Amino acid sequence: MLSRWYAVQTRSNCEQRVSVEITRKPALGVFLPCIQIVRRELLVDVPLFRGYLFCQFADTADQRVSVLSISGVSRILGHGMEIEAIPDSEIEALRLLMSSPQPVHGDAGLTAGTRVRVKRGPLEGLEGVLIRVKKQHRLVIAIDLLRSGASTEVDVSDVEIIPVRRDARAAHAR
Repeated sequence: MLSRWYAVQTRSNCEQRVSVEITRKPALGVFLPCIQIVRRELLVDVPLFRGYLFCQFADTADQRVSVLSISGVSRILGHGMEIEAIPDSEIEALRLLMSSPQPVHGDAGLTAGTRVRVKRGPLEGLEGVLIRVKKQHRLVIAIDLLRSGASTEVDVSDVEIIPVRRDARAAHAR
């Protein structure tokens, strides 16, 4: 049977470990595109798509079990019980992008209305709401001060998304 590429969802921060485990299994291929970012003044590799990697295998019951049995794997993406292959052309385009000398930046899921916290720089610890993405790598966030708004520009790599608490979501849905 033909080997195809599939997107595999991993548990949080398990992409590297799962990638290593996949390389140890026969008949499985792996592609984990990573970018370099600065954390605490050090360059570190982080997955381009947080929580995901690509695995190449033949879609047989044995191969699915082989992938799903790896510690840290949550699921193979698809619809219901059907997994969905990724076209080779998309994987090749992604490989080409990753080998480009141009810097590659991941989409951190930052959209207007997202609550964010500044994690470094002079505004470290400040929380606000993302108003818009300005240019390619700048954010404009609104910060509530004395019940009136103020906004500032912050580099996208200097903020983190503030997770919405479950009880807050439930109250908001009512």
